[in-house]
Amino acid sequence: MVASDGDGDAAAQHLENLAGEVIGRGLRRIHVLAWRDLDDPDAGGSEVHADEFMRRWAEAGLEVTHRTSAAVELPHEDTRNGYRVIRRGGRYSVFPRTFASEIAGRMGPYDALVEIWNGVPWFSPIWARKPNVTFIHHVHGPMWDQIFPRPVSDVGRLLETRIAPPAYRRTPILTPSESTREELLEVGFRPDRVQSVPNGVESFFSPGGSRSPDPLVIAVGRQAPVKRYAELITQVDLARQRVPNLRLQLLGDGPERPDLLNLSAGKGWIDLPGRVGRDELLDAYRSAWLVVSASLAEGWGLSLTEGAACGTPCVATDISGHRSSVHDGETGVLVPLERLGDTIAAVLLDAPRREALGGAARDWAQSLSWDAVAQRILETLAEQIRGASGTGR
Repeated sequence: MVASDGDGDAAAQHLENLAGEVIGRGLRRIHVLAWRDLDDPDAGGSEVHADEFMRRWAEAGLEVTHRTSAAVELPHEDTRNGYRVIRRGGRYSVFPRTFASEIAGRMGPYDALVEIWNGVPWFSPIWARKPNVTFIHHVHGPMWDQIFPRPVSDVGRLLETRIAPPAYRRTPILTPSESTREELLEVGFRPDRVQSVPNGVESFFSPGGSRSPDPLVIAVGRQAPVKRYAELITQVDLARQRVPNLRLQLLGDGPERPDLLNLSAGKGWIDLPGRVGRDELLDAYRSAWLVVSASLAEGWGLSLTEGAACGTPCVATDISGHRSSVHDGETGVLVPLERLGDTIAAVLLDAPRREALGGAARDWAQSLSWDAVAQRILETLAEQIRGASGTGR
């Protein structure tokens, strides 16, 4: 992690040196498997995370191929930020199609593999015979019941927590938070194989501008069941009993957007601008008084740390991913869902407390580096080839 521009330059230099080392050992071509990519309409924090480390690897001279599922109106093959993107197969057929493609070599040769496990595993340790690492953002747990009816949800949970973990007993596992690491150990992953690597925050997110004249709270992310936006609206409505001029802005898009538009009809204090660009997102973080989240499960809280980088503290649900992205009582406040509204009102009405939280949040966010993330994932691959030929495991 870094805390200054100088340290950031040093982290970038370390990454470049490490890339030079692994290339010299025969590791140049890396395949990264993920369910979706950053241009997908359903992209979220996991896709941002993947893009951040892949673009840095490409800049350092590595040849990166990102294999993911197809998406409407997106080409089957593309190039983004210096790395290659291949999109083929549906949301679930992408898994067997990718296995077959890699085994047959249709995507070209590779020297190392990164698997991003998003609920459904790729089982790469079974068929990949090259240095590899698996990144797991969070354990889906109760999310299975939100996504699928029983018994499908039971099968998904069983796959994630019982069937797949033994296949990864020798594979390095990385995850963004210490709390998620503890969850992974509970479902059977080996302690010596699981490490936490905190997410970074892009330097683009920074203090500036001015706060909204009226109290404004924002929630940023994909509008999906796990985010519990309907419950968030209920809690903010409760907060309005104490802060009557409070406004709520929900930034993002997703399958629940039509329901949220219906739910907010006639409520002039709710704004749903949809998916916004970087500049609009930055302005929203800077003008908000709080970033809020009612999520049921997260591997991290990317919107919470992006807001923190702008000096905006948060009030969010007390869940595992939020516990690592927020220092409770210092950079934000974590509470159960049913206390969210009261806590939002309390922080909004206490300006000195809110300012102290915002200052600490800014300092915390400045210690988080995407260069450090890219370096640590690559270091995990490098550890597997040091002292070996670099041609296998």
